[in-house]
Amino acid sequence: MSGHSKWHNIQAKKGKADAKRGKIFTKIGKEIAVAAKNGSSPESNAKLRDVIAKAKASNMPQDTITRAIKKGAGELEGVNFEELVYEGYGPAGVAVIVNTLTDNKNRSAANVRYIFDRNGGNLGANGCVSFMFQRKGQIVIEKKDGIDEDEVMMAALDAGAEDFNAEEEVFEIITSVEEFGTVREALEKSGYEFISAELTMIPDTLTTLNMEDAEKVQKLIDKLEDDEDVQDVYHNAEFPEEWEG
Repeated sequence: MSGHSKWHNIQAKKGKADAKRGKIFTKIGKEIAVAAKNGSSPESNAKLRDVIAKAKASNMPQDTITRAIKKGAGELEGVNFEELVYEGYGPAGVAVIVNTLTDNKNRSAANVRYIFDRNGGNLGANGCVSFMFQRKGQIVIEKKDGIDEDEVMMAALDAGAEDFNAEEEVFEIITSVEEFGTVREALEKSGYEFISAELTMIPDTLTTLNMEDAEKVQKLIDKLEDDEDVQDVYHNAEFPEEWEG
């Protein structure tokens, strides 16, 4: 699993998240509302607990989190969202998975197809690329003075993490889906703060891009992420070292 993500890609993603914070909060709010349909208490609802952790890592205000939980639990008026997944190929044969939460699946399907078609991609059938990915938990901790690499690694592995990567400016911890919550909570109790903490799709192999293809792939990803129904975009692109997004 080592080496599947580079710090400059994580950094670029974080920068875009900071710039689009309002939109990020809207997307995470939808996830919280969907998770809360199975129970509004994080103590008894593991999925809700994990999404709340993702929200906190994104600095989402507590009152916004609470409001999203109440919408999902039916205490406030909300919208019923359906989760749909699309798969396809981007420029240079990059594998792409798009997760959506939508109240109009016809709109969602049409928009995603349009974005693929207009940006050098091809939308495929379900299963056409997902076999290239594994569902995993990913926790990213920024390297700071006073944080010892060996201590972070041992804390993560002792809690049940599968892999630990020390990147240029962050520590990346990979877990199974089942152990994600346990590892995250153990690191939280140890006082570590996260840049991100979420369930994600990690590619088994990467497609190396040149600068020209990197620009095309990034444009496709950006267009997909800008769509109101799209929650997450996963891909197996490996951007050039000099790529700044």
